[in-house]
Amino acid sequence: MTTLSGKTALVTGSTSGIGLGIALSLAKAGANLILNGFGDASTVIAEVEQFGGKVGHHPADVSDPAQIADMIAYAEREFGGVDILVNNAGIQHVAAVEDFPVERWDSIIAINLSSVFHSTRLSLPGMRAKGWGRVINIASVHGQVGSVGKAAYVAAKHGVIGLTKVVGLETATTNVTCNAICPGWVLTPLVQKQIDDRIAKGVDPQQAQHDLLAEKQPSLEFVTPPQLGELVLFLCSEAGSQVRGAAWNIDGGWLAQ
Repeated sequence: MTTLSGKTALVTGSTSGIGLGIALSLAKAGANLILNGFGDASTVIAEVEQFGGKVGHHPADVSDPAQIADMIAYAEREFGGVDILVNNAGIQHVAAVEDFPVERWDSIIAINLSSVFHSTRLSLPGMRAKGWGRVINIASVHGQVGSVGKAAYVAAKHGVIGLTKVVGLETATTNVTCNAICPGWVLTPLVQKQIDDRIAKGVDPQQAQHDLLAEKQPSLEFVTPPQLGELVLFLCSEAGSQVRGAAWNIDGGWLAQ
C-alpha cells in the first residue's frame, strides 16, 4: 500500500461524491487532508479524521481566483503547503448550444477549468521547492469525446486534459508529476439527476439506470469513488512516477468503442 505519511493533500470539491471518496483513500494511506466545499463540513471532517491524520477544511468558491489563493495560503500556513493537489470540483448543465445560458457557460468554465489552472499555478512553486509533488486532475471521458447538450462541460474537460499535458511537460525533469483521470459514469448527484429525469418520464428506476449505462458504458456498472481513489494512490506512488501528462481512462470500456 502506498504510504503518504507526512504528505498533505488538497482535494477540491471533496465534501461529497468523487472528491470525498478520493479524500478517504488518501487519508487511509496516511496523508493529511485539506477538504474543500460549501456548507457545514463537520460530519465529513470526522469521517476523514478517523484515519489519524490532520484534517482541515477551506470553504473556497473555486470559481473565484482570490478565494483559491486564500485556500493555498491556508494550506501553507496550517499544513506547510500542498504536496498532492487533486482538482476535482465540477458542475454541469445540459442544453443545446444555441440555448445554453451564457452565465452557465461562464460558471462551468470557471469551476471546471479555470480553477484547475489557478490551484495548480499556486501550488507548483511549493512542490518544486520541496522536490516532490503530485497534481491529479479529475477530467472525464468527456475530455476526449463529446456528448450532445454538454458544450461547456466537454469544452472544459478537453481543456483540463490539454492543461495536464502542458504541466506534465513543464515538470518532466522534476519529481513533480501532473496527470488526469477520466472517469466514465460515476453515480454522483450529477449523474443521479440524469437518471431521475428519466424516471420522471415514467421509466422504471432500475431500467432508467440500465439505459443510461447502456448508452455509453459497456460494463453496465458504475465506476466507484473508491476505485478512483485507488488510482490516485497509484499516481502518488513511486510506481506512478513516470506517468506524466497522461489522461487515464477508467470508464467501463466507454472509450474502447
